[in-house]
Amino acid sequence: MAGTFTTRTINIATGGTETMHDLTNACSAFLREVAHGRNGLLNVFTPHATSGLAIIETGAGSDDDLLAALRGILPADDRWRDRHGGPGHGSGHVLPALVPPHATLPVVDGELELGTSQSVVLVTTDRDSPERRVRLSFLG
Repeated sequence: MAGTFTTRTINIATGGTETMHDLTNACSAFLREVAHGRNGLLNVFTPHATSGLAIIETGAGSDDDLLAALRGILPADDRWRDRHGGPGHGSGHVLPALVPPHATLPVVDGELELGTSQSVVLVTTDRDSPERRVRLSFLG
């Protein structure tokens, strides 16, 4: 049987603050619709210069720890050469080098294969862009 490729874009309201948005349920719902029990790969991609995707535990403090670590590494101040947007906006353009804008994950029997406590999250420190797009693509 030949492999299939299905893709969809979802919109995420991130508001005007740094945030982590859990995409795990959206990924699982997409796979329920398109994977039909097949094995394959789920690629998650955000086409933004100031966002990334992480596989991380959420709800136990790790999500807040990641945002705090990013604040320490990428402070929102005037040290950045890229200065368009609000104060500190340039730091967001460095974020994808640390938290990449893509993740490719295994799909087994039509379900996302994550470890215990792992979640797929969109990470943004950009306060200037209140909406993000995320593309989900299944190859199986």
